[in-house]
Amino acid sequence: MSAEGRAGERKSPSADGATAGAPELPATLDEFFDIARERLDPGTFGYYAGGAGAEITLRDNEQAWARLRLRPRMLVDVSRCETSTTVLGEDLAHPVCVAPTAFHRLAHPEGEAATAVGAERAAAPFCLSTLATARPREVAAAAPAGRRWFQVYVFRDRGVTRALCEEAAESGFRALFLTVDVPFFGRRERDLRSGFALPAIDVPSLAAAVGEPGASLDMRAIGELLDASLTWRDVEELVGTSDLPVVVKGVLTAEDARRAVASGAAAVVVSNHGGRQLDGVRASADALPEVVEEVGDEVDVLVDGGIRRGTDVLKALALGARAVLVGRPVLWGLATAGTAGVERVLRLLVDDFALSLALCGVPRARDLDRSVLERPPRGPSVSSVDGSL
Repeated sequence: MSAEGRAGERKSPSADGATAGAPELPATLDEFFDIARERLDPGTFGYYAGGAGAEITLRDNEQAWARLRLRPRMLVDVSRCETSTTVLGEDLAHPVCVAPTAFHRLAHPEGEAATAVGAERAAAPFCLSTLATARPREVAAAAPAGRRWFQVYVFRDRGVTRALCEEAAESGFRALFLTVDVPFFGRRERDLRSGFALPAIDVPSLAAAVGEPGASLDMRAIGELLDASLTWRDVEELVGTSDLPVVVKGVLTAEDARRAVASGAAAVVVSNHGGRQLDGVRASADALPEVVEEVGDEVDVLVDGGIRRGTDVLKALALGARAVLVGRPVLWGLATAGTAGVERVLRLLVDDFALSLALCGVPRARDLDRSVLERPPRGPSVSSVDGSL
């Protein structure tokens, strides 16, 4: 049997999530975080780690998963646990995917190519950011057998966006993830305090948008290149002109989920952009049930934000998500050990997910539902602030 097992099947999940052949790598995501914080330039680390405003949503993304309690069932045969899921009609060995994040060469010299290879080795789909430091075709060449998605920011110069989408399609990418929650970049106070600006590295999309390779830009200048006039008509246009399925990323309400489906989206991603846009919005875990209830029977629902443990993955699927996307931990792995670090982070999450399935008494990930959760999830209410019911 291969390292990934047969069609997502895992036997005797390991409690420590050890990856064969890499004993020197960290054993937990917290250790990866600590090493990355030491190795990265403070401005770069702050850019990756920080959120908008007072970072309320950034913190709540993780805490919301922790608030959900599990109801395990005993004396179930879990000698073999099936971790597989289906996204956009394709079978995945497991539900852990790599979220789009920008500027990977700030974390490691090999950048997105190293991330793509690590994701390929861990059988995790990799969503490449528009703000990548590698072209879609370069990533495809680095990890030809990997499953790849392309995240789309719409530039004011629509020609730049069209060219990137066409290159992604020609390079074997299988879906376009249109990010809809960034008409402007959020107020990211860590970046303001550090004065973070993109150093002189090649970002193909920005080079095309400003006509100058390797330009040093601050985040406000980069944000001003994006098209704030984007509407649902543009989603419909992209769906109508693209040969790839279009996924709308950045949905937090039933109303927007319904509009996405009406506009032709093949899936939606419940996301608050990792707490980096509008501070004070609901955590992804708290928004997920509303979106699933509205459109989960019609399209696939994915979720990102605060996924740090296999139990988080399990809870997301129990709430109706098909898969999760993981961003910052992958960057910590990349900064720590390049390709090997990315693979290790992903395998730690997948192994922990498989173990969580077994300990919950659920042999198949596809059978997860809300019965494994202690109570229907809800965000904090006014009546609960003082501890009353």
